[in-house]
Amino acid sequence: MFEPVEVPFWLLTLILLFAAIAFASHFLFPSVRWFFRRRMERAVDELNKRLERPIQPFRLMRRQDNVIRLIYDPSVMEAVADYARTEGVPRSVAFAKARSYAREIVPGFSTAAYFGFAIWLARKLSRAFYTVHLGRTDQATLRDIDSRNAVVFVMNHRSNMDYVLVTWLAADRSALSYAVGEWARVWPLKALIRAMGAYFIRRRYSNPLYRAVLARYVQNSVQEGVTQAMFPEGGLSLSGAVGPAKKGLLHYIVRDFDALGERDVVFVPVALNYDRVLEDRMLVQAHETGTRRFKVRLGEATGWVRRLIWQKLRGRFKTFGFAAVCYGEPVSLRDFMTTNPGASTEALAETLMAGIRASVPMLPVPLAAASIVRSGGAGTPEALGATAESLVAEARSKGANMHLPGGGVRAALALGIEALTLRGILEREGGALQIAAGQEGLLGYYAASVLQLLGEPETETDGEPHTPTEQQLSGPSDLELPPAIET
Repeated sequence: MFEPVEVPFWLLTLILLFAAIAFASHFLFPSVRWFFRRRMERAVDELNKRLERPIQPFRLMRRQDNVIRLIYDPSVMEAVADYARTEGVPRSVAFAKARSYAREIVPGFSTAAYFGFAIWLARKLSRAFYTVHLGRTDQATLRDIDSRNAVVFVMNHRSNMDYVLVTWLAADRSALSYAVGEWARVWPLKALIRAMGAYFIRRRYSNPLYRAVLARYVQNSVQEGVTQAMFPEGGLSLSGAVGPAKKGLLHYIVRDFDALGERDVVFVPVALNYDRVLEDRMLVQAHETGTRRFKVRLGEATGWVRRLIWQKLRGRFKTFGFAAVCYGEPVSLRDFMTTNPGASTEALAETLMAGIRASVPMLPVPLAAASIVRSGGAGTPEALGATAESLVAEARSKGANMHLPGGGVRAALALGIEALTLRGILEREGGALQIAAGQEGLLGYYAASVLQLLGEPETETDGEPHTPTEQQLSGPSDLELPPAIET
């Protein structure tokens, strides 16, 4: 029994290898996971002490556990049965498809990725490109919301910098969960966005089973009090004005409101504006051609980044002006449904979009652009100053948010005119300023945020006024998914 046994060296190697794997899987790995899990829990506890809205346990669950919870939800299982019956496929096939949808949607939130790398990067990028302004009374508005309620930030979509800016400004309040379109499902961006707690939604190739899985995930998130952030417009604004809402995600939240019990859902309108939108020329071109889907040429983007880095190294880089974020009046879903019994999702969506439009801040470049448009496309500095003062007085009478640095309206107007002149959008002719040839669309794009605030229609950019059609104003059906955010 205790006599030596001869075995080939290769067999001994295999035995030792399997023994090492068994030891690691049964003793080492669980201990290591427990050690890091405990460190993470302590870090989250410390983090929650300074956050106004602590990170919910739902977001800290393992991604695989959330996937299992989602696909075995009764409403999803019912959708699986309906899909199998409708498509004439075995139930196991329908279940496998639902599981693939769940894996595609469910994020894997990482506190280290979000509050470490993401917040640091967002702060650096925001300060590198813009001088950022946040309304003074906005922080108190958010603090007054009961911490037990679910908060949904609904924002206008001006630029892909919106994600960066709002993530940074909300860093001391909560971790936001964004709805992100198909454009971000590329390596390595996909893993990073998922680690930040964002979930992917499809614009195309969706079906009732996919919508059922997505709806249930959104509803579970709201039930658990996860702070959501969404762009109701569904895509970047091509005209510069705040467009109508796509109501898919809103419909999912409203439809399941009764299941929330005592928890309310509070929608917070968030309005963003910029002195310069990074994608402005591309957006204006898409608006003029009527082609919503557009592509970014990698060579052009790389060249643009190289020029910025070179200017930064030589100390010649200037920021793109000001960026501002203002919050509108929060809307309680419970109060809205009590005050408006029988109201549709369309009514709620229009209320939220009206709150966003009314909160869009006025900045120097939009003010200068609107002054030029109001003056008929040209004017002397003195005449434009009088027009700008008239616009500001009219906006203040409507309770508009103002961010006009420089010491007054005319000083802010001078900053805006200088920025537009440097970019070749305006040119001087004698003692007057006028729109440079071919730049009418770009000037109208920046003027739109101010003119819409004052109740004026969108400006002409290619010979035809780009006001929303009746069909666009009515919007898609409640069950339509928001389109992907395009870049």
